[in-house]
Amino acid sequence: MKIIFVFISFMIISGANLLAQQIRPGDGIRLIFFNNSESISGDYYVHDDGFIQLPFLGLVNTTKRDFKFIENDIKAGYDSLYKNPEITIQPLFRINVLGEVQKPGLFFVTGVETLSSVIALAGGETTDADLSGLTIIRGEKEIGVQGDELLKNGSTVKDMGLVSGDRIYVPRGWWVSARNTAIIVSGLAVIVTLVGIFIKKP
Repeated sequence: MKIIFVFISFMIISGANLLAQQIRPGDGIRLIFFNNSESISGDYYVHDDGFIQLPFLGLVNTTKRDFKFIENDIKAGYDSLYKNPEITIQPLFRINVLGEVQKPGLFFVTGVETLSSVIALAGGETTDADLSGLTIIRGEKEIGVQGDELLKNGSTVKDMGLVSGDRIYVPRGWWVSARNTAIIVSGLAVIVTLVGIFIKKP
């Protein structure tokens, strides 16, 4: 796999708009009703054919459509069924968190989560993690970001311009290899010393 390593400043990344992206099979939407006693609120996922099944509304096509248009269709549909419904519709995008985290895996995000909360979903970083070297992997491209600055600024998934299928990779710090090397060298020194002692014995 050909890897292209690109460093992008935070200001460039923050210009991207997650909600202008398309949701794909396996992604979903989160419906939140505030003035409806029926069990409609919940998470609903896109089928392999690109349709999503919603309660009382039926199938909604998501294929090659920006989320804002899907959101408008859903709101219009429920407007025709209920009187002045108060509803919030959020996208659910799949993000992988890999590397030096406690529980690497696939997670669903809406875009409002901060980078720190996404890492928390994966159990938080390990003691060997180097957040300053955090990388976003998109397809065959690696996008280097200043993870420590993003955490400090409270940047959200939307701010970072993450899209469905992106992988957040938390690397291991350089000091880990240095520490392990020091341990190995110290161990070898002890072995050499012990061998020397035994050799000198009459």
